[in-house]
Amino acid sequence: MADPSLEGEYDPERHAGLYGMQRFKAMSSVILALMLSILDYSVANVALPTIATDLHSPASQAIWVINAYQLANLACLLPLAAIGARVGFGRMSQLGIVLFLIASVACAMSQNMLELTLARALQGVGSSCIMSVNIALVRFIYPHKLIGKGIALNGLFIGLGVALGPTIGSFILSISSWPWIFWINLPLGGVAILLASKALPKTPRSAVKTDVPGSLLTVASFALLGIGLDSLMHGDLGWGAGLTGWSLVSWWFLLRWQKKRQEPIVPLDLLKRVPFLVACLVSFCGFVASNLYIVAMPFTLAIAFHKNPATVGLLIAPWAVGVAVMSFTVGKIADRFPASLLSSIGLLVTCTGFILLCTLPLDASNMAIAWRTLVAGMGFGFFQPPNNRAIMVTAPPGREGGASGMLSVARLSGQTTGALLVAGLFTLFPHPAFICLGAAAFVAFCGAALSAGRTLLRNRPARVA
Repeated sequence: MADPSLEGEYDPERHAGLYGMQRFKAMSSVILALMLSILDYSVANVALPTIATDLHSPASQAIWVINAYQLANLACLLPLAAIGARVGFGRMSQLGIVLFLIASVACAMSQNMLELTLARALQGVGSSCIMSVNIALVRFIYPHKLIGKGIALNGLFIGLGVALGPTIGSFILSISSWPWIFWINLPLGGVAILLASKALPKTPRSAVKTDVPGSLLTVASFALLGIGLDSLMHGDLGWGAGLTGWSLVSWWFLLRWQKKRQEPIVPLDLLKRVPFLVACLVSFCGFVASNLYIVAMPFTLAIAFHKNPATVGLLIAPWAVGVAVMSFTVGKIADRFPASLLSSIGLLVTCTGFILLCTLPLDASNMAIAWRTLVAGMGFGFFQPPNNRAIMVTAPPGREGGASGMLSVARLSGQTTGALLVAGLFTLFPHPAFICLGAAAFVAFCGAALSAGRTLLRNRPARVA
């Protein structure tokens, strides 16, 4: 049952990893930087109503506090991953922490919604510096035979960050004003930058020159597409169609330009590898399904089940608990069993959890909702680490940065697509809460089927335009 990719493309010297206290310190640095990024995203969600009231802005403008962060993060991932391969993954992570802290100060000192939105975009760029090389660093911290454990530990703390964020945000807002959700980043970031400067491994650097036109085209392509689709989903058809059309033009120029590059920013060379391509598509499906649930479930609980805000928070928490627990558990076997088995099982369990939630009666007890949510979260936690491992180990030596960036792109683009689908369904239907859950179950099932079929496709060449 051993995963054949365990003996796949790696350099025994390049991917020897660290041991003992060196590994502990390096991984602690990676986790601190990761938590900085994850916590601030989820903490800011909780503070949106307070921020909107304090800055005298409508909710439609306040949402851009979240959108600006996520869009900047997504648009910059691949260019920054390519630059990270050239300057060193550790240096890129340190730059991200510094940018994040500068942006946090700017956020805390913002006097109006425009200032805050621009500061959040800069914070998103800092987060992108961290996330673009996060898994690439894990690839060098852990030896090849233990890479699944390292990726699972990464997933565990992502789950903890998502789970702790709303609680921390609510606590800060209960004792102080909203700027403190940004000031609180300074001590955590200070420790992270100090540890990163001493503990992160020095990684081999790419000799390929930075592709400035390709970087600009990549940022434009993602940004125009994200804003255009968001406008379409909110009913602004003229503006949305125009921006989406320009994004397609930008993508056409980008892909033509990338074909000429030795190490393309959009990793077409990696996407020609069927195991890599399928693993990215499975990840995309998983995160589309998860965000269809995460974004819509609070509305489902409040409107359909008539739960108060405090209860809604408690009933969503089992999802993050399940993700964190199972991410840690599956890490013990992710290096011994194929992702086609483990990830398929995980997504099928997630699909089952969503179906169980979708078929609940409207007078269901809190316990009935909570255990079904826990099941869905446990399945998602079981799916992620093996699939992420499959993405990283199928990339050849020298392309760890492109693989790490693409892993984050698959996650963020899936989350963004899921959120856009929720917005579209809420626009089309008066009561779409259970429709969103049904859609989440369907997408999770598609991801499971695609994951299960990757063994049959392992050795076939992929065609990428």
